[in-house]
Amino acid sequence: MRCVIARFPFELTKSGVLETMKGVKPGMVTGPSVTIGRRRYPVKQVGEVITRQDPRDFTAGEVTRAMALLGFTCHDLPPATPGRGLSPLQAASAQLGTPVTEGAVEAA
Repeated sequence: MRCVIARFPFELTKSGVLETMKGVKPGMVTGPSVTIGRRRYPVKQVGEVITRQDPRDFTAGEVTRAMALLGFTCHDLPPATPGRGLSPLQAASAQLGTPVTEGAVEAA
């Protein structure tokens, strides 16, 4: 399939992308991502590997569009992390950086 990423034309195939990404360790997913094989890669990392361009030269949308057209599963949000046994209040507090102990009551 012919696609344009960062104003350069590329001939991409699903098997070619699978082969190129084989052995590449996935980076930390904090935004848009794509599942290739059994691994979930950041879209910018995939774009960097398959185009050999600096990730600042293309957008995540360009790569996401190309990967979706090739039949890969694309994700907008990072994978959900398991709750690790925290109550909803504790999980929310931990995300805000202020751990709350069990039984603590906040004044409104």
